[in-house]
Amino acid sequence: YVPFGQHRLIPLLPRFLERYPEITIDLVLTDHVIDLMEERADVAIRAGPLGESRLVARKLGQSPVVVVAAPSYLRTHGTPRTPADLDHHSRMGFCFVRHVDGWPFVDSAGEALIVPITGNALVSDGEAMRLMALSGTGIARLARWHVEPDIAAGRLVPLLEDFNPGDEELTHAVYVGQGKHLPARVRAFLDFLVETVRLA
Repeated sequence: YVPFGQHRLIPLLPRFLERYPEITIDLVLTDHVIDLMEERADVAIRAGPLGESRLVARKLGQSPVVVVAAPSYLRTHGTPRTPADLDHHSRMGFCFVRHVDGWPFVDSAGEALIVPITGNALVSDGEAMRLMALSGTGIARLARWHVEPDIAAGRLVPLLEDFNPGDEELTHAVYVGQGKHLPARVRAFLDFLVETVRLA
């Protein structure tokens, strides 16, 4: 989960390593779902709903999801006022399978609707999508924690908030084993994440 790694985890690692100097961190950032057993990984961070799995999960937080675009994009292409207006805009997507193939909204009557993702930009991870949105490439839909500093600074503008269904992106740490079978280094890292991560 690249955005989490870059914006939340890496800034915390000095504190973790200072607290546990005998532990070595081997960090890989990817938005692809990896097989922990095959990759010999202790912990993975996953965003979104968790599928059926033998893995154990600990919730790290949740964040509202927001549709955003750069002022430069909106100056060139106009500002969508309703979900239907998105037909005339480039909605950036991911180049891997997602749980929901589209962006959820509610219409003016409160009914749920899904707007398909159609545009000429697909990206491999959320941080790439954020950077593409900042460059004015298209409209993005990302966890609010990820783009909050850009919104506060005026680099990105929230869109269609009246139609936002209020869904939230969950973030979990997943791992193999529990109880006495869980290595001390993994338990220490999980406890540290639960203690320090803030996504609201």
